[in-house]
Amino acid sequence: MNKVEGLHHLAITTADIKAQIDFFNDKLGMELVALYWMHGVENTFHGFMRLNDESAIAFVQNPEIGHIPVKIGETHAGNPGANSARGTMQHVALRVKNPDELLAMRDRLRSKGVPVMGPLDHGMCQSIYFAGPENLALELSCSAEPINAQAWIDPEVVDLLGIEAGELDRFRSSADFDAEGGSVPQPPLDGPGPHMANYPGDRYQLVMGLTDEQYAHMVESEPPVKV
Repeated sequence: MNKVEGLHHLAITTADIKAQIDFFNDKLGMELVALYWMHGVENTFHGFMRLNDESAIAFVQNPEIGHIPVKIGETHAGNPGANSARGTMQHVALRVKNPDELLAMRDRLRSKGVPVMGPLDHGMCQSIYFAGPENLALELSCSAEPINAQAWIDPEVVDLLGIEAGELDRFRSSADFDAEGGSVPQPPLDGPGPHMANYPGDRYQLVMGLTDEQYAHMVESEPPVKV
C-alpha cells in the first residue's frame, strides 16, 4: 500500500527565526538539528527543531517576511478556536507521551512565563493550549489509544457536509495503489490541479515543466558542515 505514513516536517514562516528556535528549545525542550540556507530559495534561512528522529517543526526566514501584514482572524487564528483564512494553519498540536508529561509541560511553560489553558479532556485526547511567538496557536496533546472512527465520526456532521455513504466508506479506508516505479508522467499544467501559487510571471510553468531527469540532477545533498 502506498500512502503517507507520518509528519516529516511542518514549515512555519517567521520574521525572527532565532526567537522561534529559542522558544521551542527553552519552553518546549526541543533541539535544533538543522540551520542552513534554504535550498533553491534566495536569501532564506531554514531551521529544524527535532520532534523525533523522523519528524520536525521547521522555520523559514527571509527579509521580506517581516514586511507582510499580520491580521488576526485572517492571516493567523490567534487561538485554537478562532478563524483564519482557508488553507492556512489554524493551530498545531504536538504530541506528548501521557497525562503526567502533559502536566509536566504545563509546569515548564508556566514557570517560564507562558500562560497555559487546560488540560481539557476531549475523549480522544487530553490537551493544553498556549501561544508561541508571532501569534502561533499551539497545543500539546496525549492520547491513551488510537482514535476510534466508529465513535468519533458524527453522523450529523457527515450529513451536514453532504458526505454520501459510499464516500464515507472511502474516506475511512486507504485504497491500494499499484505504483509504476516513478514512471507516471507529469499531468498537464493547465489541468485541474490543485496548483502551487505565488510564482512570478511564468515561473510556475518553467519550474513544473522541467523533466524528471532534470530534477534528478538538481542535487543539493551536502550538509553545510563536514563531519
